[in-house]
Amino acid sequence: MNPSVTIQIVTYNSANDIAECLDGVRLQTYPIQEIIVIDNASKDETVERVRAYIEQTHVNNIHLVVNPTNTGFAPAHNQGICMTQSDYVLVLNPDVQLGTEYVERLVGIMEQRPEVGSATGLLILKSSPDVVDSTGIVMNGIWRAFDRGAGGSASQWRESGEVFGVSGAAAMYRRAMIDELSIDGEFFDADFFAYKEDVDVAWRANLLGWKAYYCAEAVATHERGWKKGSRHTQPLFIRQYSYINRYKMIYKNLSGYRWIQHLPKLLAYELASNGYMLLREPKVLGAWKDFFDKLPELREKRREIQRRKSK
Repeated sequence: MNPSVTIQIVTYNSANDIAECLDGVRLQTYPIQEIIVIDNASKDETVERVRAYIEQTHVNNIHLVVNPTNTGFAPAHNQGICMTQSDYVLVLNPDVQLGTEYVERLVGIMEQRPEVGSATGLLILKSSPDVVDSTGIVMNGIWRAFDRGAGGSASQWRESGEVFGVSGAAAMYRRAMIDELSIDGEFFDADFFAYKEDVDVAWRANLLGWKAYYCAEAVATHERGWKKGSRHTQPLFIRQYSYINRYKMIYKNLSGYRWIQHLPKLLAYELASNGYMLLREPKVLGAWKDFFDKLPELREKRREIQRRKSK
């Protein structure tokens, strides 16, 4: 019997993308137990288009959940994770279209390698199919995370192998890892709302000994629509989450004295980046209030992560 897989998609004003996304899911060569679409109070026609899609295609394993408010990317995916007990969960962005063998390839690798808790394929840009969107997540010595290979030629990423983590745009997670990493029922840290929640999961997984894997034969296209505008066109609260979540992640997951050897680089970066914020985007720095307001909770999460790491 095949291991069970659910696919969950969190939508927010995703009317232009959701039908194509669901087409990619429906055409998978691997059987999908359930497709969960969680809508975060979209103001466009997303919900209506999902309902119309279900009616027109007669797909009976799509479960639509309509949230009355926008709970955020991380909490909504936690909501979906709690709805099923499948062996694997594919977290999918609505602007991603999976190649037909995407799920089959990833499950095949993960079944062969039980130490692999998360996997991703080759994500390419929909607008430029020869350009990489992500082949996984990498983190540098000052704890900045990047999509590996982003902007490069897809032909340079034909070799599969281990990576630090996987992008939440199209990430396959093993249920056993989800259960081990979850704190108070949360796999993704709900306090992150959006941005870097996948990096935080990757870091915690590494601390607990789980591996992440990039499979070059699994291919998906990503619209990456939110990058079309400049940073300054994004709402202030989004820029604040993007900024402060890195510090929350560092506080929770960094231990020992590793940071000392990187101190010169770290100080140089922090002075430059925060100096820029002070001069150009001072309102973003208001996110520090949230950090200190949440410090007791962050401290408890840190203690729990370090306790599990020491086992």
